[in-house]
Amino acid sequence: MSTDPVISPRIHTGVDKVSRQRAELAPQYSLFFGIAREDCEVIVGLAREVKIACGKTVFCEGDLVQQAVLLIDGSVKLFQLGEQGAEVILRLVGPGDVLSLKCLPEQCHCATAIAIERATAWVWESRQFEALKQRFPALERNVASVLLDTLNELEVRFREVSTEKVAPRLSGQLLRLIERVGKPVDGYLEIVLSQKHLAQLTGTTLFTVNRLLGEWEERGIVKARRNSVQVLNLAALRELSGIVG
Repeated sequence: MSTDPVISPRIHTGVDKVSRQRAELAPQYSLFFGIAREDCEVIVGLAREVKIACGKTVFCEGDLVQQAVLLIDGSVKLFQLGEQGAEVILRLVGPGDVLSLKCLPEQCHCATAIAIERATAWVWESRQFEALKQRFPALERNVASVLLDTLNELEVRFREVSTEKVAPRLSGQLLRLIERVGKPVDGYLEIVLSQKHLAQLTGTTLFTVNRLLGEWEERGIVKARRNSVQVLNLAALRELSGIVG
């Protein structure tokens, strides 16, 4: 058994009730797919649970990576600033998504992360997480898979911006957001996100997003609010994006 001081305290003292409760939730997150229950208990038992207030900055672009962060509730935007100071949202992460997995020495964050609603995260210190990856190969495998999925999503969005009109781009983005951060409200699915953020994610203007959502609201497909969008007709939204079924 490893005597690495980063991971040895919880291993030698046993798994407590919190670890067992977290391990019950862990299998729903892709970071823990295929990892044995007892191994999950060790991994999640070493994480700190952190509450993140709406509007709080989790880390900034250029900061040294000091922690691995898994979101388990709420949503966080990851963005960069252009040369003129314009904000460009790279990703919106929700429950089960990872904000940071790069834990090697001297690596820096390539984006800024800010909570757009109250959130909760499991947080591991970088050295601790690297030690866990070495101890549990399945965890390292899942980290690679998560990073690949993130890259694939960015490639899809790049293709959409380059080749598709705004309407299917916007509807497709709404569908992805439903899967990631959608919540049932009054019998419908709601995405807590402003139209400004939607425009940034879709690579278009606020005016265009406002116009399209207004048209779709008249057709009973969505209901746009100041800081959220309710999806009233999921099938119609899929049709707008070109997705069947």
